[in-house]
Amino acid sequence: DPELILDSLAVEAIGRSAPLAAGQTAGGGDVSTAAPAPLATRPVTMAGTRRATPFFDRAGLPIGWAQAGPAVIIDASATTIVAPGWTVTVDAHANLILERQDAAPRARGSTACDPVSLEIFANRFMGVAEQMGVALQSTAWSVNIKERLDFSCAIFDAAGNLIANAPHMPVHLGSMGDSVRAVMTARAGDGRGIRPGDSYLLNAPYNGGTHLPDVTVIVPVFVGERLAYWTAARGHQADIGGTTPGSMPPDSRSIAEEGVLLDNVLFTDAGRLCAAEVLEILASGDWPARDPARCLGDLQAQLAACRRGAAELLALGETHGHDVVAAYMGHVQDNAETAVRAALGRLRDGEFSYEMDNGARVQVAVRIDREAGRATVDFTGTSLQLPDNFNAPRSVARAAVLYVFRCLAGSDLPLNDGCLRPIDIVIPDGSMLSPAFPAAVVAGNVETSQVITDALFGALGLMAAAQGTMNNLTFGNAAHQYYETIAGGSGAGPDFAGADAVQTHMTNSRLTDPEILESRFPVVVETFAIRRGSGGAGAFAGGNGSIRTLRFREAMTVSILANRRQVPPFGLAGGQPAAGGESRIEHADGSARILGSTDRAELAAGDAITISTPGGGGYGVPE
Repeated sequence: DPELILDSLAVEAIGRSAPLAAGQTAGGGDVSTAAPAPLATRPVTMAGTRRATPFFDRAGLPIGWAQAGPAVIIDASATTIVAPGWTVTVDAHANLILERQDAAPRARGSTACDPVSLEIFANRFMGVAEQMGVALQSTAWSVNIKERLDFSCAIFDAAGNLIANAPHMPVHLGSMGDSVRAVMTARAGDGRGIRPGDSYLLNAPYNGGTHLPDVTVIVPVFVGERLAYWTAARGHQADIGGTTPGSMPPDSRSIAEEGVLLDNVLFTDAGRLCAAEVLEILASGDWPARDPARCLGDLQAQLAACRRGAAELLALGETHGHDVVAAYMGHVQDNAETAVRAALGRLRDGEFSYEMDNGARVQVAVRIDREAGRATVDFTGTSLQLPDNFNAPRSVARAAVLYVFRCLAGSDLPLNDGCLRPIDIVIPDGSMLSPAFPAAVVAGNVETSQVITDALFGALGLMAAAQGTMNNLTFGNAAHQYYETIAGGSGAGPDFAGADAVQTHMTNSRLTDPEILESRFPVVVETFAIRRGSGGAGAFAGGNGSIRTLRFREAMTVSILANRRQVPPFGLAGGQPAAGGESRIEHADGSARILGSTDRAELAAGDAITISTPGGGGYGVPE
């Protein structure tokens, strides 16, 4: 219903060539009425049978020429294979038109697993999620989703198990299944149930979500009256409300200060978009969204992505049979489980304790049972629930564990819930990884998730710490709101160096292009460079962080939500720690001050902020 905004205009000109006259070849010359002789006849295996196959030169084929397969047509830029059961005709424009003559319906596939079909289905499932991502990026309103790609799309089976995803945000993907299952549980007991045409919104951290800016649109996919699949798209809403512009308050002490909570909210009701109801919710509460219409626009884009995924799944089922699709959703999880079990045999027991800038500590022990092919990941000893916002819901810890063991599996398989079947996760109730309502959690998703990941790799002895933070920077005023995460160094391992200035582990977003950032917001990107010398030394050096300076052309509230300013990223096996980060305010009058790990400042026009991000730790004793 909103008015369309014309952002750019593209013009395409199409010219039409005249049809060739009868008797002319694709090259334009005249030919005799006799059928062209093949260049040669060679044995070719098609459809499992070796046959004598004629080869033709396309340039000598006249308009109206036809040939039944098998045949091979050679062109300067292509080779066309005409299989048995097909015919090829040269039309009036010298196009090759292939038509199937064997109209027998294609046999449906088997539900039994075979390696070739498993590979095909695994890639088809990932392809569905990738198409969802294309649809979301194309229709999103906000810079945060359209340009930074701070979103994730995935498909799920009827039970809400993650089947496949596009290469989006690991912290989103590993936790979205909890969101889907939370909706399933709630709707199953409310009397209305789950109906075709319904969709749902959820960001509730204590009911399958992570933190309030990450809003998930969840769509059930029906085959007739049967619930067959789920699709979901999660987008980081830079305006979900809260005490600061950008919805990432550095000093929140309660979930109420972090924005609008959406717990299993009906988004479409039997196909009707509940726009008025959702806008009312977004504009409610003590700290509502500042621009509910823009937020709704992004949510509609997420809905469009989910519907795209649903259509792709239904088409896949029409082609192969929905029973076959469902069976292979099980097979890809079985395959992931097998790969993770194999990886467990190469790992050793270990434990690690990693302190954060606020004094909290993530402690983890990994115990491998090789005989059973299982592992236990035990977070006993982790700090109790915190008074600040670095608490992480259980779904965040689960996402980090899923990410790490998917990395260790090594093979090219979709990240899915099968990866966690051999893993038992122990999270003590009341800890910072299992907080109770109404604890603040906005940093848990973005910061604590990074600490969990580094601690797990440290416990396994496989990788030094990455930068250990997402360097969450937000700025805004009454007219503008913006959020970004800033790249740093990755950690080194036993046979590789870290990478410079990359998004690490649980985040996979990109930075907005300077041209777009400067055209949409009153800001100038003065510096964006590699922070040389910030990576930890070692036999394999850690990656360097980055330096980013933004100067503002209007007064702004600027917030930083980060870690690794006081406690640097660790090295491993004798490698040296990396340099910690720093956030520095530079006023136009020449004065300056250093911000804390979590801090905010009021900047005037002409003031700037420089973020120096941490490097990654080194691995092995330096030479």
